[in-house]
Formats: sequence, structure tokens, C-alpha cells
Amino acid sequence: MDTKVTRRTLIGTGAAAGAAAALPAAAEAGRKAKPRHADVVVVGAGLSGLMAATDVAAKGKSVIVVEARDRVGGRTLNHQLGGGKVVEIGGQWVGPTQTKLLAVAKDLKIDTFKTYNDGNYVYYRNGVKTPYQANGPLGAVPPDPEGVADAFSAILKMNQMAATIDVNAPWKASSAAEWDAQTFETWKLANTTTDSGRFLLDLGIEAVWAAEPRDVSLLHVLFYIASATDGTAAPDFQRLINTAGGAQESRFVGGSQKVSIELAKRLGKRVVLSAPVRKIVQHKTSVDVITDKGTFTAKQVIVTGPPAVTAYIDYYPQLPPQRAQLLQRFPQGNAIKCEAFYDKPFWRDAGLAGQVTSDAEPVRVTFDNSPPDGSPGIMLGFIEGAFARKWAKVSKAERKAAVLKNFATYFGDQALKPNDYIEKDWSSELWTRGCYVGFTPPGVLLDYGEAIRTPVGRLHWAGAETSTYWNGYMDGALRSGSRAAAEVLAEV
Repeated sequence: MDTKVTRRTLIGTGAAAGAAAALPAAAEAGRKAKPRHADVVVVGAGLSGLMAATDVAAKGKSVIVVEARDRVGGRTLNHQLGGGKVVEIGGQWVGPTQTKLLAVAKDLKIDTFKTYNDGNYVYYRNGVKTPYQANGPLGAVPPDPEGVADAFSAILKMNQMAATIDVNAPWKASSAAEWDAQTFETWKLANTTTDSGRFLLDLGIEAVWAAEPRDVSLLHVLFYIASATDGTAAPDFQRLINTAGGAQESRFVGGSQKVSIELAKRLGKRVVLSAPVRKIVQHKTSVDVITDKGTFTAKQVIVTGPPAVTAYIDYYPQLPPQRAQLLQRFPQGNAIKCEAFYDKPFWRDAGLAGQVTSDAEPVRVTFDNSPPDGSPGIMLGFIEGAFARKWAKVSKAERKAAVLKNFATYFGDQALKPNDYIEKDWSSELWTRGCYVGFTPPGVLLDYGEAIRTPVGRLHWAGAETSTYWNGYMDGALRSGSRAAAEVLAEV
């Protein structure tokens, strides 16, 4: 799918002549082709780029979207099941207060359906499997009273701290220096007393960021909690991790990538695929975006995508130190999404919702990912954080065997014999470099946060990681696209 190039090619040399010499043959041919012109060029045809282009075009300005892949959708990707059915192997869920995403989907006539959430969840800890209610009086509460009480006490503190954060500038919080000086791991150890409570918090961090508590700044976690709303609801960490009432509540009929596909259809020939951006050159009155499909010249440019990916573009003149240093400090999470297909979701017959909280490896979190009619039955398991790093090193056959063994432990031996199995390691994707989202380690928001959205000359930044609300989610990606579009429309 992706154009194969070397790391040296992507980075360039930083000097105009040297960078041009480093370009592969396709890019060199593109560089010499006759430029195309538009008021605005958007880099990236994910949700943020397509939303930005849609808003620009709606105001009567010319716009071109250039995309490295041979498809649209970025970190959303549908897998065809046949018969018009799909399953997602990228981002997929939508929940309450994700009002931008829901409004765009409604405009595109894309319906939603509830994530299967009936019956019992499974809590698997220290080799013991215990079912518990998915929809009890207090929601889905794992059968570990001591650990739950400990974790909930910490979550209450987290929510209270998050409520003091301005999502537009979390680095300005009164305790920002203290919070950004430590990882979530450090804070967790100081604010919990039980192994079970710490385990539940660890699982929550891994499930949201596909990273370890030791990787992520406490300030970033608190900002993320504050961000997980449209501004109408109080900060609540559980909104990030819950199904009912949370970010995993619903899915899209036809798959989440359909949102990007339909947006791209409306833009038509404005979207140029298989056009990796190698270099962006700013001039006094214009910007050249040099790709494998030619040079595109604009008055303003919107660059979308994860910071870790946009860092590989050669900028001339070079980016200012604060922006360049930010890009060096904004890693992606590690996630492998694994799905096994069966004739039917047999776990439902046993009264199970298909969701697991586990301390086993490699899969510690699962979901029933079947289509709306339940056929075929699809069990989804995530390998996240350190386990994703570990299990990416083994063969696909070994990984598949370990995943199916987990499924069998949770749901019975019938899980060992799927009709099919697919997986997606987003860390190996050239134009993604990891999932689910970019996050900041200690010190980054405090020292470099102001550069996240600040334009550099005629360059503007969008992408899920730049959003103030629902940062890192599809909803946030769309919001960022509209915000960047408003910026460039004020200039063209």
C-alpha cells in the first residue's frame, strides 16, 4: 500500500540543493513537473485534512488535498467482509459529546449502531476468570472491591485536577510545572495503595494511549481528560474508557472510514492520492508543496497528521526551534489490532458481552466487533503499549496463536478455530508510525505546548493531536480541520 522509501529520503538534508538530490525518482519527477495552483493546499486526506478542505471549498476558495497513501482515511481503515459488510481495522468508535463527528456523519447520511454491550463482561486476574454485569446499577464495575475503590479514588482526584485545566493552554495551569515534571506512573504510585487498583489504572492508560503509564506526562493525561468532551460536560476519565456513555458507545454503519470516503467524494478531483509530500518551501507570497505527483503551489498550507509523521517532511526555511523540538518529543503509541472471525458471536450464547479486562498477555482488552446483524461473529483484541513492542518482534503465526489462546481462555475453546484472522500493526505503517495517538512525555507541554497550533509563516497545523476537544479522536481530528480552515480563510 505504502510507497517504500528510506529514512534518509524522508528526512532530506535540510538544505535546498541537498534535499532535492535526496529525493527518490518519483519525487524528482514530481519536482520537475508543471506546478498546480490553489488558494490552499492541504497535506493529508485523513479526517482533519478532508474537513479542512471541505470548509475551504465551502467558502469558494480553491483547495487541493495531497495524500501519501493510495486511499483516504488516515488512521481509519475498513476491511471488506463481502456482501457489503465491513469491519474496521483502525479507529472506529463514537460516543456522547463527540458532536462534531456525529454532525458530520449525519450530514453524510452515515448511521450509527450501538457497540454490543449486553450480558456480562469478564474480569481475568491472577488466573481467575470472573464474569460481572456489563450494565449494573453503577455501570460495569469489575468484581474487585478493594482495587475498584482504590482506582476510583485516584480517578476522582484526576477528574478534579483536570477540571482546573484550560484545554486551550494546559501548560498555563497553576500546577502545570508540578504535573508535567512527572509521569503518570509516578503519580499513580503515590496515589494508590493496592496492586489491583494500580492494575486497573494501568489498563486504562494502555487502552487510551496504547502506551505505558511510565511513558506519559501526568499533565498530558489530565489535559486529555479535560479534552474528552465538547465543552458541555465535566471532565471524567471514565468517559474515555467506558462503552455505555463513553467513547466506545457506538460504531458507524459501513465502517468509520466511510466518513472520510464520503467527504472525499464531495471534494472529487481536489484530492490527489499516492502523493507523499517530500518538501515544503515557503516563499514571500506563496508556498510550494513538493510531492511524488508534482509540485502544488498555494497561498496557505495546512499540514495534518501525527507530529511524528510530519517531522519527516523537509521544510525550507527550516522550522523554528520550538516547533522542530516539539516534533522530536511527540511519539506515537504502539498498538496491534487483532480480529478473529467466526460463524456467529458464540460468546453471546453464554451471556457474555465480549469485553474483557485481563492481566494476561498479549491481549488484555477485547470487544465484540461483529457487524450490526451479528454475522459474522468478530472478536477484537488489542495488543497495546509494551506488549505491542514485545509481540511485534515475533512471527505473525506466533502472535496469532497467542491471541487465539487468550480468546479461548476468556470465551472457550471454540475461539481457537476462527474462519479467518486479521491484524494491523499501526506502528509499522509508514505514514502513521504508531497508534492510537501522539502523546507527550514529561516537560513537553510545559516547554513546547505553545507550538502545537501556532502557524509558521504560511504553514498551519491540524490533526487529532492539535485539537482542544476530543484530542486524539476522530471528533478532534474534524474539529482541528475546521479550526485550521478558519485560520487560512482569514489569510486568503
